[in-house]
Amino acid sequence: MEDLRAGRASGPGGAPTGKAMDTRTLFEWSAAYHMPNFSRAPICLVRGDGLRVWDTEGREYLDFGAGLAVTALGHCHPRVTGAIREASATLLHVSNLYHNVPQIHLAKLLCEHSFAEQAYFSNSGAEANETALKLARKYARERFATDRYEIIATHDSFHGRTLATVTATGQPKYHHGFEPLVPGFKHVPYNDLRAMERAVDNRTAAILVEPIQGEGGVHVPDDDYLPGLRKLCDASGALLILDEIQTGLGRTGRLWAHQHAGIEPDIMTVAKALANGLPIGATLARRDVASVLTPGTHGSTFGGNPFVTAVAIACVTTLLDEKIPERAARVGRHLAEGLRRIAAARPVVRAVRGRGLLLGAELSRPAAPIVDACREQGLLILSAGDKVVRLAPPLVVDERLCDQALAILDGALAKAA
Repeated sequence: MEDLRAGRASGPGGAPTGKAMDTRTLFEWSAAYHMPNFSRAPICLVRGDGLRVWDTEGREYLDFGAGLAVTALGHCHPRVTGAIREASATLLHVSNLYHNVPQIHLAKLLCEHSFAEQAYFSNSGAEANETALKLARKYARERFATDRYEIIATHDSFHGRTLATVTATGQPKYHHGFEPLVPGFKHVPYNDLRAMERAVDNRTAAILVEPIQGEGGVHVPDDDYLPGLRKLCDASGALLILDEIQTGLGRTGRLWAHQHAGIEPDIMTVAKALANGLPIGATLARRDVASVLTPGTHGSTFGGNPFVTAVAIACVTTLLDEKIPERAARVGRHLAEGLRRIAAARPVVRAVRGRGLLLGAELSRPAAPIVDACREQGLLILSAGDKVVRLAPPLVVDERLCDQALAILDGALAKAA
């Protein structure tokens, strides 16, 4: 057996033997015992601290992916670690047959710091979006008493991997092999108000969009796009669902990305950074919309259990107390300026876009080799589509570490030229 904290072998009952595991053996076991759905980088990470992680070979990496924009407070943040210890020694799980104190406090905290009046907790971003879709359909049916069920999403979007959320995702590569998809979804180009206006009709229950498209290529819409969607929903009676799973909780330099546009949604989904790595999702809504989820209409065994919600409270209060969104805005400007300097010197970089600490550099060639080259030099970054490298570091990053990351990225791009 394996001691996961140190990448070491363990004997009966998990007792450490002191013998380090061979990385090649770990990879062989991974190939043998995992389903082959992930294309993993050839490293096995065992420890993290702040902005850095280490692998089984003792190599150190600067983490500018943050576990897919999840560890907003970095690895092993003391307030998060303290909350984990306290919560794990208090109450792990009781199910939603009962009230639990941390869940109540987290719902209140999120509602007090957003447009929302009520919250529902699940285990992931996909589940949060699934809840939002069910909520929108049920609300439309009860409000209009007609067969109004269609959801309009956008091309290049990403909303999850359940059957409904993968249908909502506007990228055909995620659909292949899972047909027939869930009926009642259609897609229009992102950042195209006219296309959305043409698509809305008397069957439209909701419009589902990301305030900034993350996985689809770090696309920032025009200033009038989200306000235009808000007006369109107000006029048609459709609900506006904003997927803030990646953009929420300070990532773009505001607590919620839609605040840049000065509008409010009817439903918002949140996940990634909410508990800094523990699995939790939240669907937030106005009270009149949320009211249609009456007892028995939806549920989750693990959703919002006392352990994960206690840790989420620590994460959200830290983000607020330490003014992390403002920090993300400031440091994000520094990082974006550095990317633009690289773009001016490297023709391989076609464009730099993003907001706060969600940034992308569009390349004239595939991004994967650049991601690999950066990893080999000790920097973990992400791709976003085939030709975009994405930087989404923990929001506690500083300018000095940004400069280190930029130097590594610039070197990788120089070799690719």
